[in-house]
Amino acid sequence: MSTTLPARRAFLGLLAAGLSVPLAAHAQGAAPQAVVEALHGQLLGTMREAQRMTVRARYQRLAPAIQAAFDLPTMTRLAVGPPWNAMSPAEQQQLLQAFSEWSIANYAARFDGYSGESFVTTGVQAIQNGDQLVRTQLNRTDGAPVALNYLLRQVGGQWKIVDIYLTGTISELASRRAEFTSLLRDGGPERLIAELQQRTAGMLRA
Repeated sequence: MSTTLPARRAFLGLLAAGLSVPLAAHAQGAAPQAVVEALHGQLLGTMREAQRMTVRARYQRLAPAIQAAFDLPTMTRLAVGPPWNAMSPAEQQQLLQAFSEWSIANYAARFDGYSGESFVTTGVQAIQNGDQLVRTQLNRTDGAPVALNYLLRQVGGQWKIVDIYLTGTISELASRRAEFTSLLRDGGPERLIAELQQRTAGMLRA
């Protein structure tokens, strides 16, 4: 795994844990902890084989796990913020696709190797609105542990990740919203969609 990225920017490429947890843990009714650990297992497997795979191969391998674990429609809407409601259905669909592909490409680009990383789940906390917070810790061989907390929400009877708190407290979606707001202000949905598509293409060419 690349070690040149700071912990806050590398969270999409530094998620891993028990490989033995099957993707089937995303079946209806799976506990929040099981959803997170199933994702971790898929990511760890990719890390261990990353040197033998192209970035596009890693993208294809990780896409089903990421789509199963994350509520990408909700994450897209929350990352965009209020401008989402002013978009046409076609613009919303295009943005959802661009955001989803970009999110998967981030994982594929950053899961480029393995150097002994491991993840542990340190606790699960019920939130007042019914959400669940799964606390995990990334243990690294070349630095201090990093806390990554997952916020999960029930969607159609399934628990899905809707945000990740970097270093335990920094909302990734809040950070994305600040960036997306600037792009939307500069050129509307077309500008944001084009930017995400360009970034995705750049990562998959690496």
